[in-house]
Amino acid sequence: SASIAQVHFAVLKGNSKYPEWEDKHVAIKVLRPNILEVIESDLALMHSLAGLIEKFSYDGKRLKPKEVVSGFDTTIHDELDLLREAANCSQLRRNFEGSNKIMIPEVYWDLCHINVMVMERMYGISIARLDDLKAAGVDLKLLAVDGVEVFFTQAFAHGFFHADMHPGNIMVSLDPQTFGRLISLDFGIVGTLSELDKNYLVQNFLAFFN
Repeated sequence: SASIAQVHFAVLKGNSKYPEWEDKHVAIKVLRPNILEVIESDLALMHSLAGLIEKFSYDGKRLKPKEVVSGFDTTIHDELDLLREAANCSQLRRNFEGSNKIMIPEVYWDLCHINVMVMERMYGISIARLDDLKAAGVDLKLLAVDGVEVFFTQAFAHGFFHADMHPGNIMVSLDPQTFGRLISLDFGIVGTLSELDKNYLVQNFLAFFN
């Protein structure tokens, strides 16, 4: 369960069109009922408050709260479109096809809608549960290296990255065939980088490291 959606687990039944669906374990993400109306009401209040702060406060002018709220407005509306999230998920999965460092769930497109996303169910331990990961024999130093490599690959090789990588969205697989691999979830917020952006970041990183 999260702020704007709930996730329920299910098992698919195959049919004549998709016999391969039989017994597939999936996660179904569903927007909360009437969530758009709630968000629109909250955003209207935030826009009004941002305008007042910017008008009457010196710090408000400097911090540009109206721009901050506008950015949040765009992001939260993007998150309400689960077809957009499904597309983000599919793109990341294509980008990391064949990777031995990260796993991205498969999307069942024929079962998706603007307020419903159906994807492969992923099994693992949250990256926040360090004691459990250690007890399971996961190499945390290697996991950290893999995490940095995965992010830099997204940013600099693909120019398309998961922009909401908090511990609730990252798990680690304990399956013997994929042991120690990162599992990425929740693709409502992504970022893109142009070649100019990437060059700027690279120069800053090199200056920092040097």
